[in-house]
Amino acid sequence: MLVLGNFLYALAVVVDYAVTIYLWVIIARAVLSWVSPDPYNPIVRFIHNATEPVLHRVRRALPLDLGGIDVSPIIVIMALIFLQKFLVGSLVGLSRSMM
Repeated sequence: MLVLGNFLYALAVVVDYAVTIYLWVIIARAVLSWVSPDPYNPIVRFIHNATEPVLHRVRRALPLDLGGIDVSPIIVIMALIFLQKFLVGSLVGLSRSMM
């Protein structure tokens, strides 16, 4: 059980880091939407390609029209924070109970 508990704890840490990194990529996408970045810049293209599938699904599922303001990054950020607290917390608690 100790090995499984350590595995679950390591998985929780990896998921926590992955969600945190993606959270910052979403924030960078929101900040880039305020300016007019070069669309051929590889960093801008990476941020767009990494976030657009998720943001597009949220925009399609919740067609909110707030005068041109895109609220999909806010919804995705809240979902990521929920996922981080719920999933990572659950994995850490489960791993501690196994140790």
